Amino acid sequence: METFEINGLQLTLQKQGETRYSKVSYPLRYGRYAELRTPAHLFQFNLNGELKFITGRGRDWPNPSEWLKRTVTGDWVYYSAGGYDGPFDCFGEYYIPCFSYPTNNINSCDPFEEKAVVSAIEAAGLLHEELARLDLAFLSAEGRKFLELVKANPPAELLRKAATISEILGDSVSVLPPDTRHVDYEVIPLIVADGCLYKCGFCRVKSRLKFKERSKENIERQIKRLRDFFGNDLANYNSVFFGQHDALHSDPELIEFAARRAFEAFDLKNSNIADPRLFLFGSVDSLLKSNGATFDRIDRLPFTTYINVGLESADRETLGRLKKSITAEGVEAAFAKIADINKRYERIEITSNFVFGPGLPVGHMESVLRLIQKHFDRPSPKGAVYFSPFFDAGDSLWKKNIKREFYKLKIKIPVPSFLYLIQRL
Repeated sequence: METFEINGLQLTLQKQGETRYSKVSYPLRYGRYAELRTPAHLFQFNLNGELKFITGRGRDWPNPSEWLKRTVTGDWVYYSAGGYDGPFDCFGEYYIPCFSYPTNNINSCDPFEEKAVVSAIEAAGLLHEELARLDLAFLSAEGRKFLELVKANPPAELLRKAATISEILGDSVSVLPPDTRHVDYEVIPLIVADGCLYKCGFCRVKSRLKFKERSKENIERQIKRLRDFFGNDLANYNSVFFGQHDALHSDPELIEFAARRAFEAFDLKNSNIADPRLFLFGSVDSLLKSNGATFDRIDRLPFTTYINVGLESADRETLGRLKKSITAEGVEAAFAKIADINKRYERIEITSNFVFGPGLPVGHMESVLRLIQKHFDRPSPKGAVYFSPFFDAGDSLWKKNIKREFYKLKIKIPVPSFLYLIQRL
C-alpha cells in the first residue's frame, strides 16, 4: 500500500479489502482498490481507474455509514443503513440498495433527491477536471500511472463503456437473481440462452425474446470480449451470472461448457475474492425436466451454484390472475423437487420466489404457507424463499406497512425468507 499527498488530496494505492463476502453491519470493500480523499468526499476506484464508490465526508451527508456505488452499466445505487427497522430481517443484508431507476423498491424516501447525494455525483466530474490541472511529476511511477488511468475515465467515458455491455452480450440484463446479494450483485454476466419460456402478464422485466440457446461460438465470443471489458479489475470478481431468464432450460452440456470456460478464461481460481459462485434463473418447467444427471453435473462445477425459480403462487386462482401459464400442481411438484435437491447436493442451492401484496386472492398466501410447511417440518438453512412486493402505485398505505406484514409472514416460515428487490446489472 502506498499513500501520496497532492494539493490537499490523499491518494492511496493497492488497498486490500476483504477476500470473502460477508454479512456485516458496517461498510466493507472487497478485493483490491485505490482511494482518493478530498476534504468533502472519499472516492474509491477499481483496478482500471474507474470510479466505483463515493462517500460524503461532510455533515450534510445522510449517514457516515452509507455510500454510493456505480455499477458496470452506469447506474448509481445508494446503500442505505435502513434506520432502526431491521433491514437484515427483511432483506438478508444490513444495507438496503436504493436505485436510481424504477423498481419494486419499498423505500418511501429517495436518496437521489438529497442535495448531498446529487452533489457527490457532480463532484466526481469536477474531480477529473481538478486532476487534469495537477503536476504529477513528483509521484512515483505507479502513482502517476494510476492517476493517468483515473484521468482517462471521466464520467462521459464511463458512460460510453457502460453502454458496451449490452452490445457485448447481445441484450441487456434487466434483472439479477435475488441470490446475487451474497456477492453484492458483483457478477460477470454471460448470456447462455435468450428469453424465457413464459410471457407472464404480471412480469415487469419480461424479455421480448422467445427462449433460444446461444451457440458455443457465441459464448466464446462473449467471454473473450468480457475479459477485455473488465480488464485489470477482472481480478476483483469471483462470480458469474448466466442469463437470461431461464438458463436452466439450456442443454446441461452447454451449461457445463459455459461454466468451465468462464471459470478458466476469467481466472476465477486466482481471484482476489474467494469462493466462486454461479447464479442463474430457472422455471417450473425447466426444473421439472432436469434430471439427476443434470444436477450431478452442476454439483461438480468449480462453483457454488444458486438457481432461482419463480413460482409466484401455489393457488390456481392467483396464477390465473397473474397470467402465469403454469399449474398449481406444477408448482407443488417443483417445490418438492427444490426441497429434495437442496438436501441432496452440498454445492447447489435452489431458491424460490412468490408474490406478496394486497388485493391477491385469499387462497394465495394460504397456499404458499401450506406448501412451505408441508416440505419443511423443521428449520433449514438452505432453500431461501423470496417474496416480491407486488402492488399498484395507489397502494401507498400497504407499501408503508409492508415490513410489518412481512414480519407476520416470516415467523411462520421455517426457511430463510426475505423481500426481493428487483435489481438490474
